[in-house]
Amino acid sequence: MICEKILGKLTPEKARGKQVEYVDLDWDDAFKKIHKKVTDAGTEIGIRMDDSVLTRGLQDGDILYEDGARVIAVRILPCQMILVTVAPDHAFMAAKVCYEIGNRHAQLFYGDKEGTFLTPYNEPMLLMLSKLHGVTTEVRTEKPDFSRRISSGAPGHHHH
Repeated sequence: MICEKILGKLTPEKARGKQVEYVDLDWDDAFKKIHKKVTDAGTEIGIRMDDSVLTRGLQDGDILYEDGARVIAVRILPCQMILVTVAPDHAFMAAKVCYEIGNRHAQLFYGDKEGTFLTPYNEPMLLMLSKLHGVTTEVRTEKPDFSRRISSGAPGHHHH
Protein backbone atom coordinates (compact mmCIF):
# COMPACT_ATOMS: atom_id res chain seq x y z
CA MET A 1 0.00 0.00 0.00
CA ILE A 2 1.35 3.42 -0.99
CA CYS A 3 0.22 6.50 0.96
CA GLU A 4 0.72 9.79 -0.86
CA LYS A 5 -1.52 12.28 0.97
CA ILE A 6 -2.42 13.39 4.47
CA LEU A 7 -6.15 12.73 4.72
CA GLY A 8 -6.81 14.73 7.88
CA LYS A 9 -6.27 14.33 11.62
CA LEU A 10 -7.19 11.33 13.72
CA THR A 11 -10.16 12.19 15.94
CA PRO A 12 -12.42 10.00 18.08
CA GLU A 13 -15.13 10.39 15.41
CA LYS A 14 -12.81 9.21 12.60
CA ALA A 15 -11.66 6.23 14.70
CA ARG A 16 -15.13 5.12 15.84
CA GLY A 17 -15.87 1.56 14.74
CA LYS A 18 -12.56 1.19 12.89
CA GLN A 19 -9.27 -0.53 13.60
CA VAL A 20 -6.65 2.17 14.20
CA GLU A 21 -3.10 1.33 13.17
CA TYR A 22 -0.10 3.53 13.82
CA VAL A 23 3.08 4.02 11.85
CA ASP A 24 5.80 5.17 14.24
CA LEU A 25 8.23 7.90 13.15
CA ASP A 26 11.15 9.56 14.87
CA TRP A 27 10.75 13.36 14.82
CA ASP A 28 13.48 13.87 12.23
CA ASP A 29 12.04 11.21 9.90
CA ALA A 30 8.80 13.20 9.84
CA PHE A 31 10.41 15.58 7.33
CA LYS A 32 11.39 12.90 4.80
CA LYS A 33 9.34 12.35 1.66
CA ILE A 34 9.78 8.57 1.26
CA HIS A 35 9.44 5.82 3.85
CA LYS A 36 8.96 2.08 3.91
CA LYS A 37 7.29 1.19 7.22
CA VAL A 38 5.28 -1.46 9.03
CA THR A 39 2.36 -0.37 11.21
CA ASP A 40 1.95 -1.57 14.79
CA ALA A 41 -0.57 -4.11 13.40
CA GLY A 42 1.89 -5.48 10.83
CA THR A 43 0.65 -3.73 7.67
CA GLU A 44 3.47 -2.86 5.26
CA ILE A 45 3.10 0.62 3.83
CA GLY A 46 5.08 2.91 1.60
CA ILE A 47 4.86 6.64 2.20
CA ARG A 48 5.57 8.98 -0.72
CA MET A 49 4.77 12.62 0.05
CA ASP A 50 5.16 15.78 -2.01
CA ASP A 51 7.63 18.56 -1.19
CA SER A 52 5.28 20.17 1.38
CA VAL A 53 6.37 17.53 3.91
CA LEU A 54 9.89 18.99 3.85
CA THR A 55 8.69 22.02 5.83
CA ARG A 56 5.39 20.85 7.37
CA GLY A 57 6.52 17.41 8.42
CA LEU A 58 4.28 14.44 9.04
CA GLN A 59 2.59 15.20 12.35
CA ASP A 60 1.25 13.14 15.20
CA GLY A 61 -2.25 11.98 14.29
CA ASP A 62 -1.99 12.62 10.54
CA ILE A 63 -4.12 10.05 8.72
CA LEU A 64 -2.29 8.36 5.84
CA TYR A 65 -4.96 5.76 4.92
CA GLU A 66 -8.63 5.33 5.65
CA ASP A 67 -11.34 2.94 4.52
CA GLY A 68 -14.53 1.57 6.03
CA ALA A 69 -12.72 -0.77 8.43
CA ARG A 70 -9.38 0.82 9.24
CA VAL A 71 -7.42 4.03 9.72
CA ILE A 72 -3.62 4.30 9.55
CA ALA A 73 -2.19 7.32 11.36
CA VAL A 74 1.24 8.75 12.17
CA ARG A 75 2.58 8.47 15.70
CA ILE A 76 5.62 10.63 16.44
CA LEU A 77 7.80 8.90 19.00
CA PRO A 78 9.04 10.70 22.11
CA CYS A 79 12.70 11.70 22.02
CA GLN A 80 15.25 13.46 24.18
CA MET A 81 14.70 17.21 24.10
CA ILE A 82 16.47 20.08 25.82
CA LEU A 83 14.09 22.29 27.78
CA VAL A 84 15.61 25.79 27.81
CA THR A 85 14.31 28.25 30.40
CA VAL A 86 15.19 31.93 30.20
CA ALA A 87 14.98 33.63 33.62
CA PRO A 88 12.37 36.44 33.71
CA ASP A 89 15.03 38.99 34.69
CA HIS A 90 17.12 37.92 31.66
CA ALA A 91 14.31 37.94 29.05
CA PHE A 92 16.65 39.59 26.55
CA MET A 93 18.58 36.28 26.44
CA ALA A 94 15.66 34.66 24.57
CA ALA A 95 17.01 36.25 21.39
CA LYS A 96 20.47 34.78 22.06
CA VAL A 97 18.98 31.31 22.72
CA CYS A 98 16.96 31.44 19.48
CA TYR A 99 19.93 32.74 17.50
CA GLU A 100 22.31 30.04 18.77
CA ILE A 101 19.84 27.22 18.12
CA GLY A 102 18.95 28.59 14.68
CA ASN A 103 22.62 29.09 13.82
CA ARG A 104 23.06 25.33 14.28
CA HIS A 105 20.03 24.65 12.04
CA ALA A 106 18.30 22.79 14.87
CA GLN A 107 14.55 22.59 15.29
CA LEU A 108 13.14 25.02 17.85
CA PHE A 109 9.78 24.81 19.60
CA TYR A 110 7.95 27.08 22.04
CA GLY A 111 7.81 25.54 25.52
CA ASP A 112 4.67 25.27 27.63
CA LYS A 113 5.46 28.37 29.67
CA GLU A 114 6.60 31.88 28.77
CA GLY A 115 10.37 32.04 28.43
CA THR A 116 10.77 28.33 27.65
CA PHE A 117 11.90 26.64 24.46
CA LEU A 118 12.57 23.07 23.34
CA THR A 119 15.14 21.74 20.90
CA PRO A 120 16.18 18.14 20.14
CA TYR A 121 18.99 16.94 22.39
CA ASN A 122 22.60 16.71 21.41
CA GLU A 123 25.54 17.11 23.76
CA PRO A 124 27.24 20.11 22.06
CA MET A 125 23.92 22.00 22.03
CA LEU A 126 23.33 21.22 25.71
CA LEU A 127 26.83 22.40 26.67
CA MET A 128 26.51 25.63 24.68
CA LEU A 129 23.07 26.49 26.08
CA SER A 130 24.16 25.61 29.64
CA LYS A 131 26.86 28.31 29.47
CA LEU A 132 24.44 31.16 28.68
CA HIS A 133 23.90 33.58 31.58
CA GLY A 134 20.34 33.59 32.93
CA VAL A 135 19.48 30.37 31.09
CA THR A 136 18.87 26.92 32.58
CA THR A 137 18.61 23.64 30.70
CA GLU A 138 17.05 20.28 31.41
CA VAL A 139 17.06 17.13 29.29
CA ARG A 140 13.70 15.39 29.14
CA THR A 141 11.98 12.81 26.98
CA GLU A 142 8.87 14.04 25.24
CA LYS A 143 7.04 14.08 21.94
CA PRO A 144 7.81 17.16 19.83
CA ASP A 145 4.66 19.17 19.12
CA PHE A 146 5.06 20.48 15.58
CA SER A 147 2.22 22.98 16.12
CA ARG A 148 4.58 24.76 18.57
CA ARG A 149 7.49 24.85 16.12
CA ILE A 150 9.24 28.19 15.70
CA SER A 151 11.82 27.28 13.07
CA SER A 152 10.80 26.36 9.57
CA GLY A 153 13.99 24.63 8.48
CA ALA A 154 13.95 20.88 8.14
CA PRO A 155 16.53 18.57 9.73
CA GLY A 156 19.55 17.95 7.58
CA HIS A 157 19.39 21.42 6.05
CA HIS A 158 22.60 22.42 4.35
CA HIS A 159 23.94 25.27 2.23
CA HIS A 160 25.14 24.84 -1.34
